Amino acid sequence: MADAIVAEGLIKRYGRVTALDGIDLRVPEGTVTALLGPNGAGKTTTVRVLTTLLVPDEGRATVAGLDVVADARALRSHIGASGQYAAVDEYLTGFENLEMVGRLYHLGIKRSRERARELLEQFDLVEAGDRPVKGYSGGMRRRLDLAGALVAQPPVLFLDEPTTGLDPRARLQLWEVIDQLVAQGTTLLLTTQYMEEAERLADRIAVIDRGVVIARGTADELKSLVGGERIELGVADAATIPTVRRELDDLAVGEMQADAGSGRVTVPVSDTGSTGSGADVLATALGRLSAAGIRVTDVALRKPTLDDVFLALTGHEADEKIEEAVG
Repeated sequence: MADAIVAEGLIKRYGRVTALDGIDLRVPEGTVTALLGPNGAGKTTTVRVLTTLLVPDEGRATVAGLDVVADARALRSHIGASGQYAAVDEYLTGFENLEMVGRLYHLGIKRSRERARELLEQFDLVEAGDRPVKGYSGGMRRRLDLAGALVAQPPVLFLDEPTTGLDPRARLQLWEVIDQLVAQGTTLLLTTQYMEEAERLADRIAVIDRGVVIARGTADELKSLVGGERIELGVADAATIPTVRRELDDLAVGEMQADAGSGRVTVPVSDTGSTGSGADVLATALGRLSAAGIRVTDVALRKPTLDDVFLALTGHEADEKIEEAVG
């Protein structure tokens, strides 16, 4: 299977801030890859380079076989892109927005109108198609923006945090639309801060931190790096946390996190292997703490989150300086 997107050693600087510090990435044709990371990690900058909106300082990248710098003009007709904020004209109707995009792509008046109607139907916007966009909900605007990225039927699509700010229902609707596009053979690169979204949509995930890909794999492979499940517990006396650490150290897969202020401890545990299931490990942990005289005020067993994965891989909280520098 050929690669639709290839990035090798991409570096982008803004003054003394390095937004990308050697990004390497490959996305096979007809698959979905998610760039996962916190604000400021370099996700949006990566997309801007790959969509020809930014020129990298070092490194190279190709999309659909075209160099993002040398072939930038030709490449733009082979890609579609939807940013974090819906880029639609709220004074035009939904139909007029899509028709305008088609004419900008030189599809001609007739084909632009045909394509606008096709996309309004595909994105469940037919009833709203002849109304000004200023009356659309946030979810409707996002769907229209995504439709605009597909007017020219590009083989490669970039979505930058497509569901940020949407309510759960609108997010599910957009996920269904994305599923349909992928089923039709579209290659997709999306950025997200949500592990759930990456797991739901992506074949593979690349975790970015401070402009570098620090891990890649499927959602299950990434979760296995930080333990299959997490035990979260609160203790009545924060002074007993060192004892909690000693008692549970051999059960932890990765580093335990403790907050003396709140008296809470998070223990990454394996949901497979010699220690048994997550529930078995939880029972063992509670038995040990009881025998040690530790009073537990509450306890829960849950799956890893984006914060768990990110903290385990990097050892620090999200750094937002890059985002502030690049806007």
